[in-house]
Amino acid sequence: MASQEVEVEKKYDVGADAEVPDLTGVAGVARVGEPRVDHLEAVYFDTEDSALAARRITLRRRTGGSDAGWHAKLPPQDAKVAESASAPQRRRELQAPLGQPGVVPDILLAHLLVYLRGDDPLPVVRLETQRTTYPLYGEDGVHLADLADDRVSAQILKSSGPPDKEAGTQQWREWELELVHGSPDLFPAAEDTLSAAGATPAKHKSKLAKALQEAGGPTVRGAGAAASAVNPPHTKRPRKNGPVSDLLVTYLAGQIDEILANDPGVRLVQPEAVHNLRSATRRSRSALGAYRRLYSAVTVRRLRDELKWLGSVLGAPRDADVMLDRLRGHLAELPPGPASKAATDRLEEELGNTLDTAYRKLQKALLSERYFRLLDDLEAFRDQPPVRPEGAEPARKVARKVVDKAARRLRRAAKAAKRSRRGAHHETALHDVRKDAKRLRHVAESVSPVSGKPASKIVKAAHRQQSILGDFHDSVVARDLLATLAAAPDLPEAVASAFLTLHTRQVQLAAEAEAKYWKARKKSRKTLQHGVR
Repeated sequence: MASQEVEVEKKYDVGADAEVPDLTGVAGVARVGEPRVDHLEAVYFDTEDSALAARRITLRRRTGGSDAGWHAKLPPQDAKVAESASAPQRRRELQAPLGQPGVVPDILLAHLLVYLRGDDPLPVVRLETQRTTYPLYGEDGVHLADLADDRVSAQILKSSGPPDKEAGTQQWREWELELVHGSPDLFPAAEDTLSAAGATPAKHKSKLAKALQEAGGPTVRGAGAAASAVNPPHTKRPRKNGPVSDLLVTYLAGQIDEILANDPGVRLVQPEAVHNLRSATRRSRSALGAYRRLYSAVTVRRLRDELKWLGSVLGAPRDADVMLDRLRGHLAELPPGPASKAATDRLEEELGNTLDTAYRKLQKALLSERYFRLLDDLEAFRDQPPVRPEGAEPARKVARKVVDKAARRLRRAAKAAKRSRRGAHHETALHDVRKDAKRLRHVAESVSPVSGKPASKIVKAAHRQQSILGDFHDSVVARDLLATLAAAPDLPEAVASAFLTLHTRQVQLAAEAEAKYWKARKKSRKTLQHGVR
């Protein structure tokens, strides 16, 4: 496991002859501890087109100091807006042991592959830093922060590794004020003291950024990928009378953020991350379908096809994990004894094998060119949407139409399910209702910026129907699985009986869920008919 923490710091440019001020004059600082001097040597890694730097991500291997090892620094997952150049920076810092000089630890790669997208990280900059650290303490002895006085020497490296002599060596000095246990209030409190000593807010976000900028700046990939992270497109909050195209772009941008944020968790086999990534994939596909007439048909069709593929690959392990968790709970309700234990072992083996196979396929998919191309295409759509003239229509007017259309589709599906004959056909019809309820929920979410409370009511009602029918579907799938397990040849009668007991329970749960659905549908009828007018 990589250690993880949130780093909060502010950088300052400072002259070579500046003197570190007496920081006991800063509000809240009672004393300054003995300075510690470290010699740090770091090699920074990136792709040839600076995919990591373009997203304000740094990857380095550093020796010297108290935290020698591999470090990856990423923007915090809750960052919604770009930080101003003068504001303190918040970044997630992941650390792993030193290992081999040119081999990035797998635990760090898991967090970076979604940005590297098939490219290898190469050494790009070598830094040598003479660091003098001044620890700052409060009245109660709490270690508030560290002021690091860094004298830096940087060399640009070629992809093959040796320094680029033509680029020469860059040298500069900077100060870093980094919180340890202190409050962010320390930054404005220290501002006057540091400014009086000659410090000014740094123009760069990191040492790597400064080295690359001084050398001519990074070359970043095209508009659909990392380049947008350097100069993010101006995202306006959709307005009622603004273009309807803003609704999809804003909603899709949020889902792309979810995909990027949850990708590492999926690689690290975290079930909740699989669920979140699958949900973001489904939301993206639903929204693209709802607004497809406003955009290039070819582009939308291709994205929806690829999102369907990704959703399918994500669905297999998620469904197996949910089913295993569900049936474990029901098995625990059986009387203890050899039969229930044998039934549990057989179920664990069956679903465990399914889960392992599904995760292997998923991990392979997440390393594929197809997946990385989909990410690039989604970001390209977000940043340069292929909008048709109809996309300029007023958002509020079109919002009503897309929600009404999705609601009508749900009503038709419910009527079809009610008319369908009992058995597999009826169960499939109810599953279709669930999918249409989910689609309506996603569409209503997308229009909430211009439709407010009415959209929120529809989201809640559709989610209620979707959730109930999800329980129904899980019961049906569990019932069929248990019937198959109970019919296995040479199965002891007591074990088969245990599976049949669980089978009967699933039949009962399915019937209860269906009855609950029809009540929920009746209760939400007015909300869904009223729409977002």
